[in-house]
Amino acid sequence: MTRLPDTARDLVLGPVVLSATANVIMELSWPGVGHGVAESRVDSGNVMLHPLHRFRTTNAYLAVALLGTVDERRDYRRAVGRSHAHVHATAGSPVDYDAFDPELQRWVALCLYRAFEDTWGLLAGEPGMRLPDDVYRECAVLGTTLQMRSEQWPADRAAFDDAWDDGLAHVRIDDAVRAYFGCLLRGDFLPEPVRRATASTRSFVTTGFLHEPFRSLLGLEWSRDDQRRFETHLRRLGTVLHPLPAPVRQAPYSTTLTDLRVRRALGRPLV
Repeated sequence: MTRLPDTARDLVLGPVVLSATANVIMELSWPGVGHGVAESRVDSGNVMLHPLHRFRTTNAYLAVALLGTVDERRDYRRAVGRSHAHVHATAGSPVDYDAFDPELQRWVALCLYRAFEDTWGLLAGEPGMRLPDDVYRECAVLGTTLQMRSEQWPADRAAFDDAWDDGLAHVRIDDAVRAYFGCLLRGDFLPEPVRRATASTRSFVTTGFLHEPFRSLLGLEWSRDDQRRFETHLRRLGTVLHPLPAPVRQAPYSTTLTDLRVRRALGRPLV
């Protein structure tokens, strides 16, 4: 019997973090998003300079969006907005962009939904599974926790497919963004011993989570045997994961949400 989530909260599972690099690549393949990150003047959010900070703030965003309260989402939106105020095109930028652009944010939200849906299906042993429309609609918070307007979220899962296909038409990877992707794929932000020890696994998992046309655009090889091995690993992980208590099943998102709540209570910066 196929395991289905009852609410969007159920989608918050630790292995979603395995899709992070692939998801960032898909998000940044829109030029406005890619150059916004590659040219960002907000050093605290630069994964190459502060990987642990970036890990905490990104996972806190996902956690507060799907697990947090309305007030927590409001406060995190304001905190992220203060950082995003500095992310906009300059005279030297090859493309025009602004981090507050709701269309760019919608594309990011669509990619984030892919991460949660893909991971759920793989862990359930049903790769490619489409989640129920009521759960899907709840996931609008992946965008509305920033500046995406609620009416921008596709009405149902079928409308999502249309929006995704339309989004793929805007994908462009120029030399600057491709170079940034190379840094991500090599794990340049990791300590050298960790980078060497995890290189093969990271490459395999990232390529597995990438959708087409992203694999082809980056020249990443992937065979049917690779796909079978990838699906088998995730299915086995799912059998171990689902019986665990929720705080363990949801880590690291549960831990970053706890950290956010402590910071909020103490009046410390959230991002």
